Order: sequence, then C-alpha cells, then structure tokens
Amino acid sequence: MKTMSITAKQVAKRLKAQRETLGVSQGAVADAAGIDRKTVNRIENCHFSPSLDTFFRICIALDVEPEKVISD
Repeated sequence: MKTMSITAKQVAKRLKAQRETLGVSQGAVADAAGIDRKTVNRIENCHFSPSLDTFFRICIALDVEPEKVISD
C-alpha cells in the first residue's frame, strides 16, 4: 500500500495553481463551492486545512479531480 506524503501546503498550492490556470477569482470559486471567499483565501495561504466536504466542493468548483490534487 502506498503511503501519502503530500502535505496540506502542497494541496493548497495545487488548488491555487488550478484556480489561477482557470483565470478565476477566489470569490468565483467561493461562490461556486458555496463557501466564503475568506475561506478560499485562508486555505490557499495555509492558514488552515479544509474539511473533506469543503475540499470536494472546491475541487468541483475548479473542475479538477480530487485525486489529481492529492496524488504525488
């Protein structure tokens, strides 16, 4: 079984990179995910890690597979 070695910081960096690649604002992601823009900002800046629910909502909003975000 493969162990996961990805950090919360790497996840945040990948989510931010995907958002920037799509050219959308934090506010647009927040609206699509049904969360507050400040939450997106705090996640991207590693102030806290998202819950699983929030993580999946952001992935859906960014049209990215969660596995792509968390895989090595």
